[in-house]
Amino acid sequence: MKGYVASALDQEYDGRQFVGIDLHRARSVIVRTTDTGDVLEAVQIPNTPLALAQVMTRAGEHPEVVLESTYGWYWAVDTLHDLESAPAVHLAHPLGVKAFEYRRVKNDLRDATDLADLLRLGRLPESWIAPPPTRELRELVRHRAKLVALRSHCKAQVHAVLAKCGVQVPMSDLFGVAGTALLDGLADRGQLPKPYAARIASLRRIMDALEFEISVFEKLTRGRLADDPGYRAVQTIPGIGPILGSVLVAEIGDVHRFTSADKLTCWAGLTPLHRESDTKVRRGRITKQGSKMVRWAMVESVQMLPARTRIGTFRDQVAARRGRPRGVVAAARRQLEFVYYALRDGHVRALNTPTAPRPAATPRGKVA
Repeated sequence: MKGYVASALDQEYDGRQFVGIDLHRARSVIVRTTDTGDVLEAVQIPNTPLALAQVMTRAGEHPEVVLESTYGWYWAVDTLHDLESAPAVHLAHPLGVKAFEYRRVKNDLRDATDLADLLRLGRLPESWIAPPPTRELRELVRHRAKLVALRSHCKAQVHAVLAKCGVQVPMSDLFGVAGTALLDGLADRGQLPKPYAARIASLRRIMDALEFEISVFEKLTRGRLADDPGYRAVQTIPGIGPILGSVLVAEIGDVHRFTSADKLTCWAGLTPLHRESDTKVRRGRITKQGSKMVRWAMVESVQMLPARTRIGTFRDQVAARRGRPRGVVAAARRQLEFVYYALRDGHVRALNTPTAPRPAATPRGKVA
């Protein structure tokens, strides 16, 4: 281990310590400070549980530890939670410490020290540390999403190859029954030049393999969520099925960490940007500062809802005033509020209340 600073206070200080960790892929810098901000030790370690545990043995009982939510933080958090000194572990939010980028001098030592200072002063912007079961579920859900994205990319390439060869695609789904017959016919009759035919054949084999892997991870995900009450509850909401339900349960995690539905929609980045100074207030587009998968799931769930549903009616009402895109986003935000109550209470009371018909607008100048 490479040491930067070794303070003489380390031998005398027996108070609570604050530890900042600047985590990297291969090595990390750890800074231990007193409750007044004096540096006790700064050391660079290789990223191994043993090296991290050795440094933490010098941090006393119940230290406060902070590390940034960066690449590969799982192993460090799990190692810290297993220590006998029982440290309180905090995860710094990446957006909250973005100001580090604007310092004139930026290095690992300063980053670790500033993390410890923010924690010590009570000004640390924190992220939620998901427990291991939630992180394992996220691995399954996110990998399936990556596989589906790869399959979509392959499908787009097949369309592009056919367009280059001037082949018209009359059906809406090239990879349905009729589309598959079209591709098989092109291959059997040899109507495409060999390089193009070879590329399409390769893409179809890749898609077959991806289909198998996608089905495997769907089964693994449903097996883990079979007894989850929240997973069953969110599927009672119109527009949300097993796939979107698994995304919501995995990405949101413990819904009780949000004190209201508004807090959840804000975390998901579905609330408008708010800028206020003196008497001027400006509200812009949604922030998009949250889980992309949750936003995607919410938008997908409301796109095709029929108008007779509560959310479908709300979407169309907003769309009539402000356009379809804004109507969909507003409906997605309202849908996420329903998801909050489904996860928290196991049911959504608003869905059981009949929607009152909206009164027709009275033409201007006439008395109803």
